[in-house]
Amino acid sequence: MSSTISSALTGGPDTSDQRSPRLLPKKLLFTISARLGGSGLDLDSFEAVKGAWQAGILGRVVAYDNRQREIPANLVRSLRWHPVRLASFLQTSHYYGAKKKYLDWVCARDVARRDFDMVHSWSGDCLRTFREAQKRGIPTVLEIPTWHRNKGKKKPALTKSERERDALPLPRRWFEQLPPTRQQILEEYDLADVILVLSDCAADTFLAAGFDKERLFSLPRGTDIERFTPGTLPPKFRAIFVGALKKRKGVDLLLETWHDLALKDAELVLVGAVHKEIEEYLARYGGPSVRVVGHVSKPEDYYRESSVHIFPSTCEGSAKVTYDAAACGLAQITTREAGDVVLDGVNGLVVPCGNKEALAEAIKKLYHNPQLLASMGKAARERIVDNFTWDHYRQRLLRAYEYALQRKRGTSQSA
Repeated sequence: MSSTISSALTGGPDTSDQRSPRLLPKKLLFTISARLGGSGLDLDSFEAVKGAWQAGILGRVVAYDNRQREIPANLVRSLRWHPVRLASFLQTSHYYGAKKKYLDWVCARDVARRDFDMVHSWSGDCLRTFREAQKRGIPTVLEIPTWHRNKGKKKPALTKSERERDALPLPRRWFEQLPPTRQQILEEYDLADVILVLSDCAADTFLAAGFDKERLFSLPRGTDIERFTPGTLPPKFRAIFVGALKKRKGVDLLLETWHDLALKDAELVLVGAVHKEIEEYLARYGGPSVRVVGHVSKPEDYYRESSVHIFPSTCEGSAKVTYDAAACGLAQITTREAGDVVLDGVNGLVVPCGNKEALAEAIKKLYHNPQLLASMGKAARERIVDNFTWDHYRQRLLRAYEYALQRKRGTSQSA
């Protein structure tokens, strides 16, 4: 982490601290509008809940499904058969918005009726719940999967489109407000005692919005170092991208850059679901040297057969694929916007977001230097093992809970 931001974040750069926190909640409520157990966000939520359960502080989990068997079922409330399923015919954003609102209603009622002493939830899921917790003096921890909603930009209280939305007749206005609005999410930020950010870049967007650095806590992700293990460098230079094939991930820029480089005896492998917006780029810049695999259940098999992972994303909290690729011993080419796993010149190369020339130079540098690829890959694996296992993540999370309680007590005493 950069010295400026890491010193501003309570989590700090030393994330391998294994000490037992001195102060923890006794009964935590964890809520998320995703599943508990699986992949992606579902896996992140499971690892967080596992940490609370192992520490003996888990009171209840409310999620939309339970796909794991390690956490006792009596501690997990699944909303799998929720009444909002009747509205599944709605377009995706409105349906998921309705799910979030139902989860929030259920959890706010739980806070009012039960004796929880901390709430941990996710941005967009918890406005009512946090309001109820604030009434009762219960500390709240808010997790941000990407960046501040304003993305580091100055915005008015209401934009033109938001004013137009609020002027709609009541039934339509209610429908358009099913997805969490920017105003609702900003209120969640204000209600949270501690906000968990995944990277320096994510933290910057909150600092730019005027947030007190003391309310931010650095919480990078982790990965499974037993599942994601190194392979051997292939004889053919093989670059891999893993993630949804969309513009936000920089796939359009990667395809154009790869096409223009026209490297000999080289292959670009794209692992992930193809979004419609990227189809024209595949048609224009694809070819014999580009292979589209689609979504796979075992990306580690593809990492192990590759030379370098390229992930030129324009906006991430901290991309999970960068942890997994590094655990597989791959050098990476990423952007600062992708997270903090890659240290420029150590275990990969960090290029400016959206800069085609810089991306091309980075690819050529690793293409022409297999020894550098190997040394960066070794450093990548070591960095993950030393800093970013799921055990490291769970210890950081407990430190975040400890800090939230300390902040709440300090605020109460000074009031």
